[in-house]
Amino acid sequence: MAIILENIKKVYPGSKTAVIENLNLTIEEGSFTVLLGPSGCGKTTLLRMIAGLEEVTGGSIKVDDQDITKMEPGDRNLAMVFQNYAIYPHMTVRGNIEFGLKNYKISKDKIDQRIKTVLELTGLQEYGDRMPNQLSGGQRQRVALARAISKSPKAFLMDEPLSNLDAKLRNQMRSELIQLFNQMETTFIYVTHDQSEALTMATDIVVMKSGVIMQHASPQEIYRNPQNVFVAQFIGDPGMNVILMKDGKYIGFKPRAIHTEQRNPQDLCIRGKLLTTEFLGHDSQYTWDIGLGKVVMRSREDLPAGAEMPLYVSGEDLFYFDGQQNRCEPFAIGEMEGVYHADE
Repeated sequence: MAIILENIKKVYPGSKTAVIENLNLTIEEGSFTVLLGPSGCGKTTLLRMIAGLEEVTGGSIKVDDQDITKMEPGDRNLAMVFQNYAIYPHMTVRGNIEFGLKNYKISKDKIDQRIKTVLELTGLQEYGDRMPNQLSGGQRQRVALARAISKSPKAFLMDEPLSNLDAKLRNQMRSELIQLFNQMETTFIYVTHDQSEALTMATDIVVMKSGVIMQHASPQEIYRNPQNVFVAQFIGDPGMNVILMKDGKYIGFKPRAIHTEQRNPQDLCIRGKLLTTEFLGHDSQYTWDIGLGKVVMRSREDLPAGAEMPLYVSGEDLFYFDGQQNRCEPFAIGEMEGVYHADE
């Protein structure tokens, strides 16, 4: 069951500007696809159009070759999980799950069995008779998941479901969502601005900017082979350092690719002055002024405050981008103050 979006366009009433235009995307059956990007990039709008909660201005959405573009949300057999849980405060956990099944023509015995199954699947078997105000944030999110699972949808649509949880609970829920995905073997479509969530959970990542898909690939491919400057700088903690060259092209290198000793005559050499040091436990993050701007370095080295020294990057660790900021073949790095090959 692939979900196919063709030439999708979205213009809000009263606006002449499209927030999404001519977007094409295929979400494969059984994938954990994450829509990733900064606030305002169109990822939530896209998810809501798939769910039927936002009208599609142009284009089509198909599930199992069935056009669902104009179909009512309740008829799409897709389950939405919101960041604010959207559970009923006056109902027990069991009541919240049962309420979502009452419109289905299912016998009471089958409803009870399905509730028992989803409570076990989400680790809530001991909480069926509790009210939402007796639950933690993580448990409430599990209730929302359990209610969605009970409907046996074709796909789960999740809009930043972990954003209201604290850091420790987010990490725990990430692990639980991965386990749930592996157990259910169904399609998850997940919206987030948090790249850690995307990289750790996804089988496929769709990076978006201003309503445009910048790259669609596996987490490993996105991280190792960003196809443009935007993805290179957005992915990674911190993102890639990118330097604009005199000819309008760009070179990039990851913070962990910088070292303070020359390893090869062809190493790129950058003269830098240390501005700040942030100790992170397993390593430190250093910010350098290189004259052309600032670059960030991650290293286990202990460097003195205010140090001024050459920094080196191996040729194999360089990324090259053309004048349109897209990946390109390696090019010769011309003479530029502060940036040169170590053997020059």
